[in-house]
Amino acid sequence: MPEISQPTQNLIKQYRSCQAALEPKEGAVFVHVDEVASKVASFYEKIRKVVDWKEEHLLRRAAIERVLKRRLLLRKSSAEAEPLVLELIRSGHFPNDRIEETKVADVQKALSKYLFIFENEPQTKEGQKTRFNNWLLDIAACEIEEILSPPLKEKSLIEYMTDVMDRKIEVSGNTVVYSRLPEEEKRTQTFIACQRALFKLNEPIITYYLLQRKYRNWSDLKEPQLKEIALNVYSIRSELEKELHHPLSEKFYKVCEKYDTAFLILGDVLAENPQEASKTLSSPEIFENSVKKFYASRLQAIKSKMTRAATFSTVSIFATKILVVLAIEVPFEKYFLDRLDYQTLGINVLIPPLLMLFLVSTIKPPRKENLDRVIMETMKLAYEKSKKDIYTIKPTRKRGVIFGAVIALFYVFTFLVSFGAIVWGLRKLNFGILSIVIFLMFFSLIAFAGAKIRERAKELEISEEKAGFFAFLIDSFSLPFLRTGRWLSHQWSKYNVVVVLITAFIDMPFQVFTEFVEQWRTFLKEKKEEIH
Repeated sequence: MPEISQPTQNLIKQYRSCQAALEPKEGAVFVHVDEVASKVASFYEKIRKVVDWKEEHLLRRAAIERVLKRRLLLRKSSAEAEPLVLELIRSGHFPNDRIEETKVADVQKALSKYLFIFENEPQTKEGQKTRFNNWLLDIAACEIEEILSPPLKEKSLIEYMTDVMDRKIEVSGNTVVYSRLPEEEKRTQTFIACQRALFKLNEPIITYYLLQRKYRNWSDLKEPQLKEIALNVYSIRSELEKELHHPLSEKFYKVCEKYDTAFLILGDVLAENPQEASKTLSSPEIFENSVKKFYASRLQAIKSKMTRAATFSTVSIFATKILVVLAIEVPFEKYFLDRLDYQTLGINVLIPPLLMLFLVSTIKPPRKENLDRVIMETMKLAYEKSKKDIYTIKPTRKRGVIFGAVIALFYVFTFLVSFGAIVWGLRKLNFGILSIVIFLMFFSLIAFAGAKIRERAKELEISEEKAGFFAFLIDSFSLPFLRTGRWLSHQWSKYNVVVVLITAFIDMPFQVFTEFVEQWRTFLKEKKEEIH
């Protein structure tokens, strides 16, 4: 009988502790919101989700950040935790009657901490201050989400993968870029890569976890230390951003992303029944059957997630495209060019969604041999073995001036050919200049969104994908659209006019309305109780 590895035994113990910690405490009082008000607020959130679509694991955090901007920045002197928590539960982001009332005090403590940093940060330029405020609000949203829904098992799995991968990854030296990577720096990059690979965490949550590593008492900072952090917060932010954008970060991520499936499946097996996990792993046959079961379950979940992502991202961009056409394109064509081509407008509206449909429909499921690789890698994780796997990371050598110029010229060539071909086709269809620009913008956004969905569909793949010459050509000439779409997507998230208008003119009045509904329902119940 194979022996369970020591790191895996430690992970089993942590999962058991996590299960016990997540159990409701006896006699605990839970936060309750009115069911009718909750249904109204949840319906509104579903509409917002269509307009302001984000990946599923980021939706709740984005909602917390939105509420914080309204409640913390606009009313700094009276930032209260209870209305914030009630609004989040009412909107369906957290379950009703499941969050202990004691956690409201923890949220209040966190709010006070970030408010203190806001009030004591060094004076700086307005533009930089705005970016800083958004950065700090992102981190605050991460902490509040963790307080209300602690990701204990997820964090245990991240630490487990970090320990395992840190021992396996080796960075080769004697290059132009690095002579030697310090061990602490290597572990930090492994830690960041594991978070990105396992749970697709974005920069704010990774930054929050880095702060927790830097300040072990981050949730309970004393005033002298908090004041010191507030005064040096810009240099702290700069240091964290350097770690996030390390020159080798992508290489660490590629290695961790390749083997993350085994860690995820092992986590699923342990989470099913932590108390019986040792017994399950003690029998390779039972363990293998569990691996197959959770692999199939994750494969099905990815398909469902992929369909939802394709639907919501397409509908979101499609709805915005309709508004852009009605608000900009139609008036421009009609009043400045004195013409209105309905065929052109129809093509401009329909092609991007059809492109998304094509990209999603051509996604292939993992090959059969991938399951065998997943079983093998999961077994290697779970059991002790004498031979140690080594994953070598080689820093990219600095390109010569001539070679760099050739690469840049070829990229410019693919850019001109890709966009030029689309422009030529649109001109043949009598598209105006403004219509062409709008079409290229939305075409690039859909191409980028589709590429991200296709990457998500490969989450379970360990086997190397073989790329032929045809795939090389597609990658070369689609890259300009993907890079343009990536840039536009980042700008879109900052300056989405539709979201700004909804937030400014609908969001706050609607929340006031739902709070009124809840208060009115409470009043009615109280009056009914008085009738005997």
